[in-house]
Formats: sequence, structure tokens, C-alpha cells
Amino acid sequence: MYVVTPPQRSGLGSNSDLRVYQSWKGSNIFCLKGRFIFGPDARSLGLTISLIVVPVIIFCIFVASKLIQDFSDTWGLSIVSVAVVFTIYDIILLMLTSGRDPGIIPRNSHPPEPEPLDGNSGTNQTPRLPRVKEVEVNGKIFKVKYCDTCMLYRPPRCSHCSICNNCVERFDHHCPWVGQCIAQRNYRFFFMFVFSTTLLCVYVLAFCCVYIRKIKESEDITIWKAMLKTPASIALIIYTFICMWFVGGLTGFHLYLISTNQTTYENFRYNYDRRTNPHNRGVVDNFKEIFCSAIPPSKNSFRAMVPREAAPMPSRSAVGGFMSPNMGRGNDEIEMGRKGVWAMAEHGDDKNVSDNERFHVNDDELGDIRTTTDDDEQQSGRPNIHPRHSSWEMSPEVMALASRRT
Repeated sequence: MYVVTPPQRSGLGSNSDLRVYQSWKGSNIFCLKGRFIFGPDARSLGLTISLIVVPVIIFCIFVASKLIQDFSDTWGLSIVSVAVVFTIYDIILLMLTSGRDPGIIPRNSHPPEPEPLDGNSGTNQTPRLPRVKEVEVNGKIFKVKYCDTCMLYRPPRCSHCSICNNCVERFDHHCPWVGQCIAQRNYRFFFMFVFSTTLLCVYVLAFCCVYIRKIKESEDITIWKAMLKTPASIALIIYTFICMWFVGGLTGFHLYLISTNQTTYENFRYNYDRRTNPHNRGVVDNFKEIFCSAIPPSKNSFRAMVPREAAPMPSRSAVGGFMSPNMGRGNDEIEMGRKGVWAMAEHGDDKNVSDNERFHVNDDELGDIRTTTDDDEQQSGRPNIHPRHSSWEMSPEVMALASRRT
């Protein structure tokens, strides 16, 4: 397993021999040379797998194998087979949830072009990047926020995960049990994993009760004495009953979220009971969106070679340019319906976002709302306002002038 560390860039084109997963700036862990991507807490996967596999092994040895004698050969073997196949299916769903790109938006290599503070071109004022912009999707207005870490305006329903340190599309939550963000590209598998785990708990609990009943009937004893004859069944009943409340409650909660087209993050941060949910299309269409729509391809090619850059981009603070007013603060706010405190202080409490900060995007053109790179600027003929080199050393001309004056 490969743990990403920040690469040391000592010269021009120093990352030309590196792949994307080796120079990844997030906190992810990569496996099999970038074929699988996990969160930084991927070690919790071992605990999750053991909590599923160990009880099933105990069930097959101490319960299912005994039921083979009480049922015909076909029915007895099917009890063990279903438990094993169901467990393998559950583990596959877990790996599909944990080991794939959840919908990470690639970072920009340079910040977007700042805008003047006002419309007066003659004034010499420091350019700025608006913290919040408005985007129109299918006639609905959404506020998108600028991410200082990824240097881009996040699309609607996107948020920056503080654990993985990435902007993720349709961010639902970061699940420590699977060690990965739950978002646009793995939410379907996450729900199927939770639901199948609930069914597995019900299956094991039910056949443990059947086995206790078989002991009671065969030996003609009370139910309590029959329970004492199979302590493994009692332990499994208690364990699966507790787990069933946990994963069963989680399944019910996500069924509610799917039916109303909400994410966990939106449900905790916003109260759609007081206002209309702009994403809700109706129960049937909401379920179709999750289970019947095609999963969008990943925007990252982790095994691709890192493109060669002419020189690292200097920070704006070093060259006297714009620095984001929210630099260094958390970026985990959702991009809908709220304005930051600093924005109200800068623009006035009663001011809305100006018209030149609103742009229109069609639903099929939304993708990730990213900024223009230097290559795009060269192709479009616009000048690049970001200096490519900066230094704290004085030039020879300045040194010569200083020596004359002394």
C-alpha cells in the first residue's frame, strides 16, 4: 500500500517522471500503483471486514453446520451457501465503496483571474476574487463558493472534505467505517452495502432462533435450557440484534434522504422543511437518479504522468497580488443559500452578489466549475496576469544604482 507524501520539487520539470498518484496533494492512500484510492483512515477497513466475516464464520461452524443434520441435504447446504455468498457480496460492495474515486474534482494549478474591486479601470486597486458567485442551472440559482485549497469554484452540492483534503462532488459524508468519502460515484454502492449488511444480520439472527427452537423440540426442554446448550447462538443473536439497529437505522435514514434527494451534509446543515429543496424531483425520479442513472467517469487519471511545468507558481502574497480573504480557514461549507461573514462585511449586509458575478450553466454543461489555466489563456489571446517568476533578491541594476549613491 502506497501512502502519498508531498513530492520534493527542486528543479524545473522535477515531477516529469512521477505519476499523478505519487504527487497527489490530498491525504489519500493509494494501492496497486494508483489503481485503488482510499481515504487516510483506510485501516478501519480491516475492522469493518472482521466485524462482518468473523460472526459469519462462527455462524457456519456452530449453527449452520448443525442445521444440516436437521434438514434435508439440499436445504441444509443452502443455509451455509447463502451465508457465504451473501458475505462475499457484502465485502465486494464494501470494496467498491471504499476503493474507488468518490468524485474528486482535480485541483487547479493556479488561482483564477481576480477581478477589479469596482468598475473604474483607472483606479489602481488590488484585484480580488469574489468569495461567492451565483450559477444558474435549469432556471435555478445556486451559490458556489471559492475553495482556497483547490483554487476553484465548487459546483453545487460539492464540498471540501477536511479528512481527505479534496473537493468532492455531491458530497454526502466521510464514513470512517469504510475509510472513504461517500459522494457521487460511490453513494449507490454505499447504500447497497448498508442494506445488504442489514439483511445479513436478519438472516443470521433468524437461523440462530431456528436452531434454538430445533434443540427445544428435539430434546423436549424449555427454551431457556435450549439457549444454554448453544452459547454461540446466544452471542450471535445479541450481536446481530445490536448491529441490526445500527445498520438498519442507517438504511432507513438513507431511504429518506434518497426519497427527498438530500445528502447527509445538506440534511444536517439545512432545514428543507422551511424552504423548498431545489434538487427534489419526486420520489420515483429521485430513486432513478441514484440507482438507474449512469455513474459519471472519474475526472482523475491517477496513473497518468504528471505534466511538466515550466516553473512553480509563486504565491500572490509574495508578488503583492490578491490573497483570498478566507485563506487558512475551513472550506467545508455547502454552496447553497448562505453568505460568509467576511462577504457581508466586505459588500454590505444588504447587498447581493453583483450581476457580473452571475453566470449561466446548463445542466449537461455543469461538470466541475473550474478556472482558466495558463494554456487556455494563451489559446484565447488573453494576457496572463500571474507572474511566473518571483524572487526576493535585488536585480544587478538596482545594486549598481545603490553603489553609486553610496
